[in-house]
Amino acid sequence: MRELQVLIAFGGFVALLLWGVRMVQTGVQRAFGKSLGLWMNRAMGSPSRAFGTGLLVTAAIQSSTATGLMITGFALDGLVPLVPGLAAMLGANVGTTLIVQALAFDPTALAPGLILAGVWMFRHYEPGRTRDLGRALIGLGLLLLALHQLVTLFEPLQKAPLLGSTLLALTDAPVIALAVSAALTWASHSSVAVVVLIMSLAHHGLAPPELAYALVLGANLGTAVNPVLEGGDNGNPAARRVPMGNLGTRIAGGLLGLTLLPWSGPLMTALGGGAHGVANFHLLFNLTVAACFLPVLRPYARLLQWLLPPRTDPHDPARPQYLDESAREVPAVALGQAAREALRLTDLLRESLRLTEQALLREDPRAAGQARYLNGAISQLDRAVTTYLATQDQESLSAEDAQYLKSILTFSMNIAHAADVSGMGLLGHASRLHKQHWALDAEQRTELVEVLARLQRNLRQAAALFVSGDRTVARALAFEKEHFRDLEARAAERHLERIKTGHIAAADISAFYLEILRDAGGVNACLVNAAAYPILDRHGELRPNRLRKSE
Repeated sequence: MRELQVLIAFGGFVALLLWGVRMVQTGVQRAFGKSLGLWMNRAMGSPSRAFGTGLLVTAAIQSSTATGLMITGFALDGLVPLVPGLAAMLGANVGTTLIVQALAFDPTALAPGLILAGVWMFRHYEPGRTRDLGRALIGLGLLLLALHQLVTLFEPLQKAPLLGSTLLALTDAPVIALAVSAALTWASHSSVAVVVLIMSLAHHGLAPPELAYALVLGANLGTAVNPVLEGGDNGNPAARRVPMGNLGTRIAGGLLGLTLLPWSGPLMTALGGGAHGVANFHLLFNLTVAACFLPVLRPYARLLQWLLPPRTDPHDPARPQYLDESAREVPAVALGQAAREALRLTDLLRESLRLTEQALLREDPRAAGQARYLNGAISQLDRAVTTYLATQDQESLSAEDAQYLKSILTFSMNIAHAADVSGMGLLGHASRLHKQHWALDAEQRTELVEVLARLQRNLRQAAALFVSGDRTVARALAFEKEHFRDLEARAAERHLERIKTGHIAAADISAFYLEILRDAGGVNACLVNAAAYPILDRHGELRPNRLRKSE
């Protein structure tokens, strides 16, 4: 009965430890949200800077897995080259050791104060950064309390024969000890929690240094396995380069550590005993791996590029390429993935408009069908983006992230609506031209080419504006609606002139051409609604409507 109580208590305190780590991680992510990812992206210009960035971010959020998801997203999008991405992961692995170093000094006395301050901040502030930081403080306090309870729980077990014999058997089988520790780390999703448990065992003399070091090696391996198994690649092996590269460094370091373990006696003396020795070995291992791999990252990256070449599927444009389900745990990464997918819509719409122009000018009989196929792909991708964002945990979003999510939805839905207007309107007119055997005159053809070229330019501007958020560019794009209104007005005047002159056939074609211009203006309006109006609305530069107030 006593053993069962101890087992239940052990499981409960481990769960509390994991929950504390989770609260710190989510609290920091909610507090800084998208700005954390943007800062990471700007700071990772070179391998050395990337190493420091990965170290600092991981020390803040206490999760090298979360950092790895962000880095993988940046690398896949081309924002961060592979070499700085791998360097950042080496820094992230060192960053996980900093919290372990702090916990080795038993700061349990700080736990009540941290929880008190965190609860006060959480209850007295509206949802925002201060409240989220309060959540992180509560998590840190729970983590320290769980650690203290585990230490207390292990004290009477020092003389337990079953535990002693089990640990003794693992001491004689370091490979098995490494595998057990790696499995525990993967299952718990936290190398910090597992290393803390190893520190507790070492502190009470339950795990000799040889066993403790082997378990630490396993914890470092397990934390690299998790993103490889659960990261996903969306059918693109290149997406696995960063997590697989990180796993490769862990495997190489673990094998080297196991090989040198029998001759580690002087090292054990230098590192100290108990919890401090475990924490010091954890730090030394990650620093050694970083020192060995940083100078050879470029050839290592070339090896990964050769082993994991990019894969594209041009025959299935409707298949999402960036909507990674595993990224949902990190809102900034999930929103970044959705934004990249939304930008893909503009690429497909650009090609669709090019084919639509060929169909209207009757240059390619297959163009209309190809454009409709792309418009269908745009509609499917928009639904995928909308579903991905709608099922994102809203409580995990900061106010800034929630606003960003709304802007992505607005952009995606309006780009899809532009494709619908183009498909039902412009492509419908192309079919009518073919069936009626009509032909636009030279002036109309020249103007139509200019109009569609302007749409292409505005589409590129909308995509750039979605990324930059520049208010001046937003105003310029918004004024494009006036240009299309003027085009339509001039075309209407020419149509009336043809009617007055009695040229009925020419009047029919001019009326038809007027409908083309109206639908082109509708496509342009969707582009303005997608990118320009949300920015201008946030800056208070939009009127509720165009009506003048009555006297």
